[in-house]
Amino acid sequence: MTATDDMLAANQIYAQGFDKPGLPGPPSRGVAVVACMDARLDVYRVLGLGDGEAHVIRNAGGVVTDDVLRSLTVSQRKLQTREVVLVHHTKCGMATFTDDEFVAELESDTGQRPAWTPGTFTDTEQDVRDSLAAVRESPFLLHTDAVRGFVYDVDSGTLTEVS
Repeated sequence: MTATDDMLAANQIYAQGFDKPGLPGPPSRGVAVVACMDARLDVYRVLGLGDGEAHVIRNAGGVVTDDVLRSLTVSQRKLQTREVVLVHHTKCGMATFTDDEFVAELESDTGQRPAWTPGTFTDTEQDVRDSLAAVRESPFLLHTDAVRGFVYDVDSGTLTEVS
């Protein structure tokens, strides 16, 4: 069996006991979370979130890209979220290589440069600050006053706010 087969089997068990039909589309807490895709970061448990309570947008590094801003804009303008929480973390893989190295690797392997920027960083807290600025400066977002950023420690499970 593959990992996907295992997950499909787990879904069958989940669906048998499914008890949350009819949850509304807008998240009940009115919040959107942007976080790294790292498997050590269980956003729902770390933030005490349940089903239907928040939009969770994940990518490599939790970087605020154009696509993240697109999702946040839909979240705010069409699904009534008012707060944004950014969660980066310690020991992030995106801090272990550079944009230039990765783009060169891709170009060498494929003969093409990607149209996107990988979004690597060397300072996690500064990357949170940069991401906060990108959200706050977006002209498409209606609510930029309640935007906060954090670094999750993968060894202790704690969040530290970045100002």
